[in-house]
Amino acid sequence: MKARNELRLLPWSGPDGKPCYLSTDDSDGYMSRLADNLEAVQLGMAAELLNQAQELLDDGDTETEELRLLAMTVTGALRDALRVATSRGRRLVTSESDCS
Repeated sequence: MKARNELRLLPWSGPDGKPCYLSTDDSDGYMSRLADNLEAVQLGMAAELLNQAQELLDDGDTETEELRLLAMTVTGALRDALRVATSRGRRLVTSESDCS
């Protein structure tokens, strides 16, 4: 079994909300590709949400309930983006140490 810092943090959580990890050296394997695709979707959705958020914030007539929904949605997108960044950062550190 690989050390925890060598495992890939997946872009989804388990049923109990705990992080899921993948132990493989095969970056072309099914689970790795699935995770790559989901990360791309999550980051794309975050980019779209950022544009929508800016439009809502620029509109002086935005209702409080709309802002609350925006905050909840942005929180989820930020959580996803942070998980992607964490996962990719760990893989960079691992791959750099492999080159040494």
